[in-house]
Amino acid sequence: MRAYEVLFIIRPDLEEEAIAAVVDKFTTLINNNGGEVTNVNKWGKRRLAYEVEGFREGYYTLINFTGEPATAQELERVLRITDETMKYLITRKDA
Repeated sequence: MRAYEVLFIIRPDLEEEAIAAVVDKFTTLINNNGGEVTNVNKWGKRRLAYEVEGFREGYYTLINFTGEPATAQELERVLRITDETMKYLITRKDA
């Protein structure tokens, strides 16, 4: 198992319940695909460096997890097609 972290930005026009549902969706996806979430860090609403999809702010969330490469690939696939996320980055952490 490898250690990964994913940082994603959620659209700021969503309500708190919708933001929590998006974060739960991704943590559940990681767990269902053989991974294990080790930490979820919600940074909250922050200003973006540049405008993305017409927004100047977004909700940042950082999730640390362990899993196989297939887990990270499935997470990336779902992040790409999820309308609530504006940007994301998955990185493999050095052990």
